[in-house]
Amino acid sequence: MNNTKKIQKILIGVIVAAVVLIAILAGLSEFITNYLWFKDLGYTDVFWKQLLTQLKIGLPTVIVLTALGIFYLKALRKGYFKRLTTEKPTMGSKGQNRVGYGLSFIAAVIVTYMAITRLWFESLKFSNGTSFDLADPIFNNDISFYVFKLQFINELNSIVIMTIIAFAAITFLYYFFLISVARPSTVEGAAETEEEEEEAPRKPAFGGGFANGPLGDILKNLGLGGSGDAFGAKSKSSSQSNFRELLHIASKQITMLGILFFLMVGVRYFLMQFDLLYSGNGVVVGAGFTDINITLWVYRVIIGLSVVAAIVFALGMRKKRIKTMLAVPVLMIIVGLLGSGASMLVQQLIVSPDEINKEKDYLGYNIEYTQAAYDLQDVNVTPFPATNDLTSEDIVSNIDTIRNIRINDYDPTKVFYNSTQTIRQYYTFNDVDVDRYMINGEYTQTFLSAREIDETKIPQTWVNQHLQYTHGYGITLSRVDKVTASGQPDIMIKDIPPVSSVDEINITRPELYFGELQNEYILTNTSEKEFDYPEGDTNVYTTYEGDTGIHMNFFNRLLFAIRERSMKLFVSSNITNDSKIIINRNINERVQQIMPYLRYSAPYMVTVEGKLYWIIDAYTTSNFYPYSEPCALATGDTSLFGAANYVRNSVKVVIDAYTGDTDYYLVDESDPVANTMKRIYPTLFKASTEMPEGIRAHIRYPNDLFNVQANVYKKYHVNDYRVFYQGEDRWDIANEKLGAGEKEVVMSPNYYVMKLPGEKDVEFINSIPFTPMNKVNMTALLIARNDGDHYGQLLLLQLPKGKIVMGPSQIDAQIAQDTEISQNFALWQNSGSTYSRGNMFVIPIEDSLMYVEPIYLKASDSSLPEVKRIVLYYGDKIAYEETLAKALDSMFGNGTGDAIAATDPTGNQGEVDAGEEEGDQQQMTTDQLIREITDTYNSAIEAQRAGDWAKYGEEMKNLKEYIDQLSKMQS
Repeated sequence: MNNTKKIQKILIGVIVAAVVLIAILAGLSEFITNYLWFKDLGYTDVFWKQLLTQLKIGLPTVIVLTALGIFYLKALRKGYFKRLTTEKPTMGSKGQNRVGYGLSFIAAVIVTYMAITRLWFESLKFSNGTSFDLADPIFNNDISFYVFKLQFINELNSIVIMTIIAFAAITFLYYFFLISVARPSTVEGAAETEEEEEEAPRKPAFGGGFANGPLGDILKNLGLGGSGDAFGAKSKSSSQSNFRELLHIASKQITMLGILFFLMVGVRYFLMQFDLLYSGNGVVVGAGFTDINITLWVYRVIIGLSVVAAIVFALGMRKKRIKTMLAVPVLMIIVGLLGSGASMLVQQLIVSPDEINKEKDYLGYNIEYTQAAYDLQDVNVTPFPATNDLTSEDIVSNIDTIRNIRINDYDPTKVFYNSTQTIRQYYTFNDVDVDRYMINGEYTQTFLSAREIDETKIPQTWVNQHLQYTHGYGITLSRVDKVTASGQPDIMIKDIPPVSSVDEINITRPELYFGELQNEYILTNTSEKEFDYPEGDTNVYTTYEGDTGIHMNFFNRLLFAIRERSMKLFVSSNITNDSKIIINRNINERVQQIMPYLRYSAPYMVTVEGKLYWIIDAYTTSNFYPYSEPCALATGDTSLFGAANYVRNSVKVVIDAYTGDTDYYLVDESDPVANTMKRIYPTLFKASTEMPEGIRAHIRYPNDLFNVQANVYKKYHVNDYRVFYQGEDRWDIANEKLGAGEKEVVMSPNYYVMKLPGEKDVEFINSIPFTPMNKVNMTALLIARNDGDHYGQLLLLQLPKGKIVMGPSQIDAQIAQDTEISQNFALWQNSGSTYSRGNMFVIPIEDSLMYVEPIYLKASDSSLPEVKRIVLYYGDKIAYEETLAKALDSMFGNGTGDAIAATDPTGNQGEVDAGEEEGDQQQMTTDQLIREITDTYNSAIEAQRAGDWAKYGEEMKNLKEYIDQLSKMQS
């Protein structure tokens, strides 16, 4: 029997131990598996940085605060028993001390938790801040004080105030406790009051339960309750007497807390001075005339009063005069209210009537510091005459620019890729990215997209999701400037396995284990082969060859089973000793997990030496750059940069699509924020010189940053404070008509490969046009350079102010009004087809501007959009042709487009695949038919005007036949 009980006890012990172990593992599984993941990446220093910093802050803080709390409460207890005669305590001194220890520890933990969560990263920025070598104009502090230090000091001030409040709270609680366990029998000077109270009839309050119970007794002893009112209140004189006695007992502690509190209020107002540099109350972003001459001085007066309040509070406590203690705080409130009123009066009566002179210095600061915050201080402004004297020879000499004009758009290209290159239903092209490559010896702008696995379209079993369908496969690449004869992108890398018609690009590692759509964990090197790619009616299988992944030993299997809430990870027989788990495969989530203190653009894919890589632009930002306008005010968008008023694209993140290796490269070493981040995380950020040359050739100046800069620059290109204030030279970003509905939208930056004015070679740039505010003519073109030593340089082509240069929306209107074009549009619509307008491209060539816009046609809902026409606008003339080569011939004379046609025998800016020849012939007939419809319609109108009704009837009959034929061909 005894043995049975022993066995039962052992079993119970084992079960309890197992439950406790599982509970511990469940609590720690996320932490441990995250550590294993960071270790697999080689970034354990990054993982430990937060925890170790929090421990460095938290451990001393909790120890010091607990010790102070214990010392503080012991002093309270000593004063309580020294001052009062109490009944016999119901708890001994050791028990009373333990309660004090507990309250001290709890208060310390609460304050410490707030401190470590709010201070740990700010403390790192404080101690590692890098100088900007630029001071603010008011307080003469280096900008690094505001970006790296001020927030830490503000938070520290808040923590100290919170600590004071916490000590005040434990003061009350501990007194509450002492009164409960050692009720005062007499309070010095209160005997008479007690005798009077015995004679007075008791009136029960709230049925007597509240006032006559233990809480009522405690309140009575505190001087806050008794009989006679809702709380059974004692006489006023008795209450005041007892309250004064209790204040006297805690006088030293309350005095200390009060002094510290008022001093911290003074510190808070001292720090509020610096917040004025971000003020947006007046015409200036930053401190204006009223802020500097009124508000600042109000703050300084309150700072002085805070010191006085601390002294007077101590004197009032000593003399037990509450009115004295509260006099100065009331005065501070009055000063604050008077200051607010004075600010309003000064702004309305002094500043507003003479605003430009009163605010001139501050307007200058706003311009200077906003330009510096967005790196707009060194824009190279170049006059651009915008003449109309281009010749055929000029076009030929700039043929590298011409042949890179993008006549494909992102959305139609994405639709085409997904319709023709997905191969299987579970593949998808999530995005189309623009880049540049050497294509058959020419520097060429391209579209490129990754063929990823869409995890929602594979059979939803655990084996399929996590063991078999583990990766996407390959890319599709096409030139942006070429289409087939049917108007579709001319694909140069396609199919599975990838087939390349480009000598310079050969994909040798096409598997994509990491991407934008890969959200599930996978297991590699299991007994189940991975699906690689389809081949005819069968599939090809593979085994992962990379080193990435966490080994699935017994302990790790248990941890990940808990983390992923899947027992299959623990019990599956497919998992062997060689198996690894790969997590965080979504590259957007991956970079956030590694470094959440940067902001990230959408990734784009590149291929280098046969491998596939993702590049993500990462941004350093700050909300605390003095006198700088927040980018949200300029753009109206808070999605990426939020309230930031300082932005740099100083970091490029490169992720190997096969191995998941994630490298952070610091590409702008002049950025103090990035340099501070590098000091904090020295093993994470690599020098730009360590980036492989092949990848460096594909970094881009990101459109997200360029768009913010353009929106800021439309206001802050002005350097004269008078012109800035009067708004005489403010710009807008140009509008364009886009899509099937011809909706007018604000233009976005576009990438080009072109030869800039004064340069010898083409380069990769992005640009965006400006118009004067509320006008449609063009005033300037902002360009960002992307290649080599010119990377990041901004160039502004400034158009003549005395000359009207047509803007994109004006040209869109001219296109819509062109007779031939409008007739074509109407006929396409009447035949059931849908046309849409592509991006308007503004292209500087020599000293002139040329505009190009592709027109797309979609015959039916199930058909693909096709490039059907190219509109070329130059010098008040419009060319409207099937290809850019023909449009150039029409605009500049026959033979101009031969330079393009020389590499394109079909004359369609694209090469016809043998398998497409039949369809292309049919499409050529369609184009001819559309032209016949246009000519017949024009002939009918002319006959109508001439009164030749017989011919009019004949032409209308022919027109009907042509339209019927067109409808049949497109049905």
